[in-house]
Amino acid sequence: MSIPAETRTASKHSSTVTAPTSGGANGGGRLPLNSGDRLTRLEFERRYEAYPDSKAELVEGVVYVSSPVRVRNHGQLHSMIMTWLGTYWAATPGVTVGDNTTVRLDLENEPQPDACLWIERSGRVRIDSDDYLAGAPELVVEVAASSVSYDLHDKLRAYRRNGVQEYLVLAAFEQEIHWCNWQSGEEYRLSLDDDGLVRSRIFPGLWLDPVTLWQRDIASVLAVLQKGLATPEHAEFAQRLSQL
Repeated sequence: MSIPAETRTASKHSSTVTAPTSGGANGGGRLPLNSGDRLTRLEFERRYEAYPDSKAELVEGVVYVSSPVRVRNHGQLHSMIMTWLGTYWAATPGVTVGDNTTVRLDLENEPQPDACLWIERSGRVRIDSDDYLAGAPELVVEVAASSVSYDLHDKLRAYRRNGVQEYLVLAAFEQEIHWCNWQSGEEYRLSLDDDGLVRSRIFPGLWLDPVTLWQRDIASVLAVLQKGLATPEHAEFAQRLSQL
């Protein structure tokens, strides 16, 4: 599903982590992370821990290092999505939200999605002893600019293969929404309903109005969500979660 809009903005990822390779506090002699490096997840984690000020992801065995992000094409959208998901979280005991949380998917994939939402007792995810998320959250959200080329390809395949149930990509450069559902094992792209809204199939009541999202109208985005939270379907879902 695509929602056309007006503004075009800039990029998300750069090529390297700027850090020295000498010993001591600056990495202990370990090589820095560079975009395009091909690593196992274990080596990726070793290098990442040596350079804790960096932000990087491992997708299908390839490293992607983040650059500073812009306001309109990432910061505002990210804040809106976290407010949207956080409101759903507050109204739905039994679910949890993660913001920029590292996720251990498999031996070649350790992404750091902009947001994720999961059912606490579904058995699909766990929080490891070192406080990383392991497994496949039910919903993953990415705010993508130039990174859309891999967010909608390599990263999409990694999430689908590892059992993520829904994947929402906000393509900021094009101002389009791509919402995939893999609940049945087949890929289904969620589309606009007759009232112009898109609705999660995993999380009843999680409704989104793409038009007001791209207008950066957070009050209207939340007003639509409140309508979803007031439905019998959401009440039934919350009741089921309380019995898990």
